[in-house]
Amino acid sequence: MIIKKLPEHLRPREKLLIKGPKSLTNEELLAIFLRIGIKDKNAIELAHDLISSFGGLRGLYNSDVASLFKFKGLGKAKVSELLAVIELNKRYLEKSLIGRDVIEDSKMVFDYLYLTMRDLDCEVFKTIFLNGQNQILNIEEIFKGTITQSQVYPREIIKSALRNSATAIVCVHNHPSGNPKPSDSDIEITGKIIQACSLMGISFHDHVIIGDNQYFSFKEGEMI
Repeated sequence: MIIKKLPEHLRPREKLLIKGPKSLTNEELLAIFLRIGIKDKNAIELAHDLISSFGGLRGLYNSDVASLFKFKGLGKAKVSELLAVIELNKRYLEKSLIGRDVIEDSKMVFDYLYLTMRDLDCEVFKTIFLNGQNQILNIEEIFKGTITQSQVYPREIIKSALRNSATAIVCVHNHPSGNPKPSDSDIEITGKIIQACSLMGISFHDHVIIGDNQYFSFKEGEMI
C-alpha cells in the first residue's frame, strides 16, 4: 500500500512528529530517509528489504559504495546521502566523547569506540589524548594499515600528544580477525610507545585492542 493511503498515525513522518523518533521501527526511520519506494513496494517495504539484505543495521552501516549500488532502488543520490549520514553518525559518536572521563576504565573505552571500529577490514590505530583531569581532549586516527599489520611510529603519537597538550594517552586499535589477543608486534610497539611517553613525561594508561564483541586491555592483563 502507498504510504499516503495509510492512516496518518501509521505514516512514518507523521508518527515521528506526533510520538517522537523512538516510537518508529528501524524500517520506518529508514523509510523517512528514502522518501519514496519503487514499483510494487512503498518506502517502508523498501527499507525492510534494504536492512534485511545487509543482515541488519550493523551490516548496512558497514556497507560500501559497490554493495549499495547493487541494491535495486538506490541511485547515486541515495547512496551518497546514506553514506554521508552513516559517516556523520560515526563521527558524532566519537566526538561526543570529548570531555568525558574514561581514564582507568578500558571497558568504557571499548564501549565508546566499538561501534566505529568493530567492522573495519584493516587495522586502525587510534590514540585518546587526556588532560590532567582525565578528560578526553581529542581522539585521533594515527595509523591505518593492512588487515594484518599497521606501521605504528611512537614519535608520531608523541607529536600528536604534544600538539593536543595531553598529559596522558590511551592507545586503541582493532583486530579485523575478531580475536583481540595481542600479537608479538602489538606487545613490541606498546613497549616502545611506553618508553617514548616516559621520556616526554606523558602518562601511558592503557592499550586496548578491539575484537568482535570483546577486547583486550594491556592494563587489565597486567602487561604494563
